[in-house]
Parts: sequence; C-alpha cells; structure tokens
Amino acid sequence: MDTSLKQTYSELWQGDDTTRYNALITMMQRTDQPVDWAYEVWDDLITKLKDQDNHVRARAAQLLCNLAKSDPKGRMSKNLERVMIVTHDPRFVTARHTLQNVWKVGLAGTKQRRLVLNALAARFEDASTEKNCTLVRYDIEVGLRHLFDATSDAAVRKLALELAKRETDLKYQKKYLGAWRGT
Repeated sequence: MDTSLKQTYSELWQGDDTTRYNALITMMQRTDQPVDWAYEVWDDLITKLKDQDNHVRARAAQLLCNLAKSDPKGRMSKNLERVMIVTHDPRFVTARHTLQNVWKVGLAGTKQRRLVLNALAARFEDASTEKNCTLVRYDIEVGLRHLFDATSDAAVRKLALELAKRETDLKYQKKYLGAWRGT
C-alpha cells in the first residue's frame, strides 16, 4: 500500500464526517479490483467489526467485503461469519450497509459464492422476526441480483427466486421478485 493510500485508510477512522466519507469512497473505488495489499489491513478490519462505534463497524465490513476478491489465502471463508454478525447490528443503518455489500464476497470464487449464498439464505430466514424484515429481505434479493449480474451463476438466481417465493405476504413477495425483472 503506498503512502497516499495509507493516509486515506487512516482517514477512514479519524477526522470529520466528510473526511471519513471521502476516504470510504476512495477505498471502495480502489478495491473494486483486486489489490496486493489486502492483508496489510485485513486483521485491523476484522478487529474493527467489533468496535463500539457503529460507523467504524460499517466501514470495516464494507471494505472487507470489497477486499474478498483480493484474498488468495481464503481468509474470508473463515471471516464471513464475523461480517454476517454485523448484518444483525443493533444500529439498523450499520446492518443494512453491511448487508448491501456482502454479495461482493461471492465475486471471489465458487467457494466464497457458495458460502455467501448459504449465509444470505440463513439471513433471509432470520429476518422474519425483525422489525425491518422486509427491508432486510429486499436488500438480500437486490444483493443476489447484483451477484447474478456479475457472475451469471444460475444457482444465485435459483436461490433468490426460492427465497422470494417463501414470502407469504403477496405484496412483499411481488416486491422481492421485482428485483428479478428482466432475467
């Protein structure tokens, strides 16, 4: 990681809201493609998933999800559960930001995709008792759609449609299936 990027990484955790937000945007853009420095920050990000500040937890989870494609050692396979815990965060915005990025782990390979599909299927079921169940489930459907669009993996589409059809309220079932129009 070059000096400039190290500075940007440190800005993720300090400074004012604008500085942290701009640093997050930069780091997410820089990690859209595989990078060779993922393990320089990996352990720090794993630690930050349990930080007292919900914003830190959200940024750490989002960046880890983006870094999954830069993980030749397969660490994400062991750490996905820790990321998924943040999708249950007491601060809904933190949980939601994490959930909206988890699908990116599936871009790292077949094994990771299978893990993400299992994790999202379980999360879909877990959501049934939550206050924001329909938002959680819709975010899962949208994430699965993104994963399908990026990989063309028929198993992703099949799971998403199966999950949507489990919804007993037809209004919400229609909403979830709406994420799949045009496929």
